[in-house]
Amino acid sequence: MKTLSCLSLSGGQGKTSSALLLGRLLAHQDYRVLMVDADPQANLTFYLGHEVQPDAPTLLEVLKRQVEMADGIYPLVYENLYLIPADESLHKVQEYLATSGMGALALRYCLETMAALFDYCVIDSPPQRTQICLSVVGASDLVLIPAEASTKGVNSLLLSLDLLEELRTSRAFRGQVLGVLPFRDKWFGRSQATDSREAITAMRQVAGHIPVLPSILESERYKQAIRLGRLLSEMGHADLEYPLHQIIELLRQA
Repeated sequence: MKTLSCLSLSGGQGKTSSALLLGRLLAHQDYRVLMVDADPQANLTFYLGHEVQPDAPTLLEVLKRQVEMADGIYPLVYENLYLIPADESLHKVQEYLATSGMGALALRYCLETMAALFDYCVIDSPPQRTQICLSVVGASDLVLIPAEASTKGVNSLLLSLDLLEELRTSRAFRGQVLGVLPFRDKWFGRSQATDSREAITAMRQVAGHIPVLPSILESERYKQAIRLGRLLSEMGHADLEYPLHQIIELLRQA
């Protein structure tokens, strides 16, 4: 199982959307995919149509070893797609991770027990530098950094790369950055907005040898696909899936 996390250290960068769309497309291509919602906002859980029931195990109980890993995994309505959900109580795991002695490796140890059952694991990380975020990075073989095509996005990319380098130095992160995914790239007809163009140029300078991938355009079609639970190609917009197919090709090669 290859584990990919979507990491951005700022809100609104497109990490949940990227994780969701990528997970669905991988599952559609007959890969068995485990989605992990590691954000206490639980947007991934919501968009995947899973409702956490009272006393049902979530990522909180999995990380605290209160349940077996398998008890925290739920099948979804989408074939080949499974979820470890979150709810707002996930923030309670912070102190446990900080004092458990496992910290950044807690999630990796949990996922290793299920690695033989899935082809890919896609994790939605929280948008802040927290103990949960550190554990997500520690579990990652690969990291995708969605970044809005704006000044805020460039700053989020800088913060994310700094964190990864820090964790690599301490050997908590031993994977690689798969690429930077520009998000909400604005175009007017055939002309790219100046702000988007300048931001993506800055991303290339900041990223160095890390690939800056084809961008996710600013389009209501992505929101519609997420809301309706459908693939873009099923809605007649296969061209908008191109960045996701590029990510999957990199995943295959990694």
